[in-house]
Amino acid sequence: MIRKTFAAALLASAATLAAPAAQAQETFDAKQTEAVRKIVRDYLMEHPEVIGEAIEALREKMRAQAESEAKKAIESRKDEIFNDANDPVLANAKGDVVIVEFFDYNCPYCKVVMDPMLEAAKADGKVKVVLKEMPILSEDSLTAARVALAAKKLGKYEEAHRAMMKFRGKLDEKTIFRLVAEAGLNVEQVKKEMMAPEIEKQIKKNIELAHALDISSTPSFVVAGADGKAARTLSGAIEGQVFKQLFDITRKGGRLTGAN
Repeated sequence: MIRKTFAAALLASAATLAAPAAQAQETFDAKQTEAVRKIVRDYLMEHPEVIGEAIEALREKMRAQAESEAKKAIESRKDEIFNDANDPVLANAKGDVVIVEFFDYNCPYCKVVMDPMLEAAKADGKVKVVLKEMPILSEDSLTAARVALAAKKLGKYEEAHRAMMKFRGKLDEKTIFRLVAEAGLNVEQVKKEMMAPEIEKQIKKNIELAHALDISSTPSFVVAGADGKAARTLSGAIEGQVFKQLFDITRKGGRLTGAN
């Protein structure tokens, strides 16, 4: 979405630059207009770096705008993001830093990032981890999300979550039920609970919230202080050391290089 916005802004900028030339045609005669065009062309040919500088300036402007819009969205919906009672919570539920992950069970990067994130949160001791099911990759991803939330209702969310995240390869329905059975869940109970209307509602709510935050890929994270302050979004397979740095800087209300 940000890339599309950037492209649109770039085209808008080009149109803005073209406007004076059109206006010049109304003020200058044809010979004068051609002279102005030649001056501009010659300058750009002699200094092509100007184009790169303009594009970079526009990119930075778009980045700042996206950051500002994301912060506004986070502020307006912070209770949904950080304090939804229906969301699974791991680590310290009363932590002074909260990290929210939007993930898909068939996302390989989500699998890679699970242990570093949870280990960093556990080592810190004061981090709340909120997990938001965002099944966007396949129908099997949706099945996995339903199963995980059913497991939460049965008091075994973490067991089901870890079992599916630890599996390397594409999850299908047969594999999903085998894994949760091996994790100690009653498959018949899970199948009964997973079709509950509230589970469907929660998954749709998570996806809508992700869209509102301009989150379109997994894993993506929202990190903030427990009061929702110093919030920012990140995405991708973040390393454990970066999580530690992120927790520390969030407490200080500072900025992490590379954050959106």
